[in-house]
Amino acid sequence: MRVDASTGKPPSRRVLTATIAFLIAIWAFNFLAAKIALRYIEPLTFASFRLVLAGFFMVLIYLICLRLPAFAEAARARRSGFSRRDLWIFFYLGFFGVTMNQFGFTVGLRYTSVIHSAIISSLSPVYTLVLAVLFRLENATLRKVVGMGVALAGVVLMASGAGISRHSPSLLGDAITLCGSLGFAVYVVLGKRVASLYDSLTMTTFNCIFGALIVLPIAIQRAIRLGSFAHWRAFPWPVWACMLYMALFSSAIAYVLYYWVLHYLEASQLASFSYLLPVAATALGILFLGERGSWLELLGGLFALAGVCYIEAARDR
Repeated sequence: MRVDASTGKPPSRRVLTATIAFLIAIWAFNFLAAKIALRYIEPLTFASFRLVLAGFFMVLIYLICLRLPAFAEAARARRSGFSRRDLWIFFYLGFFGVTMNQFGFTVGLRYTSVIHSAIISSLSPVYTLVLAVLFRLENATLRKVVGMGVALAGVVLMASGAGISRHSPSLLGDAITLCGSLGFAVYVVLGKRVASLYDSLTMTTFNCIFGALIVLPIAIQRAIRLGSFAHWRAFPWPVWACMLYMALFSSAIAYVLYYWVLHYLEASQLASFSYLLPVAATALGILFLGERGSWLELLGGLFALAGVCYIEAARDR
């Protein structure tokens, strides 16, 4: 099945800029919401519930958007149906882009700081580049190799600032977060091969649905384990508020807006704005959670971001 992209009248620069700023704000507060909720609830429970709830919200958004003229491509795709190959594509993209990425992000934040999580997540373009080279989708140039080396040095400095130890809780959280970021990188690389086959709403919706279905057995097991209604009520309201925020805004609405903006901007242009995310998330962690980064951690973060920026700057030339 192939869906032809329709251009339509592009929105103004002001609208695009406002949307990007809104996305950065949503994802920056995402770190804060996860960190607050994980103070009261076990990470596997929270992560699985969040993904299942996000899948539910994505279905509602999909059904609403199908009635809008702007999503005519998605409506045509639904009428034409999906083959087994389509479902297989949605399954493995949902696993890497939703289950592995968001599960790793949520669980990783239980054991590391917002500062570390934000910086590691911001290195996703580097992971994507490495995989793209391995899959022969891009060539390894000297600039790219140097940039990756600088970014890797930054990660080492950041870990040194926290105190490298096999038993360090932060190191465990960093590793889990890294796995989540690698999952998103695999999603981007594999998604490049099939991006022209589906419109953004269809791709986002069904990836999210399959990602939720993958963790549904975990969510059911965790729900049974909680038992009586009294145990559910024991969770304070911030847990449910944060879960609702992460499922509806960070997972569903934000992904739809992201791909909408991507329709009018080059991927490299949009990626350049994402470098503001670790700055915003770090500021929120310091202001609301009392986190403090050492000079080595901050220096490592600057090195890591500089490496990513150095690589990405070449794409605009």
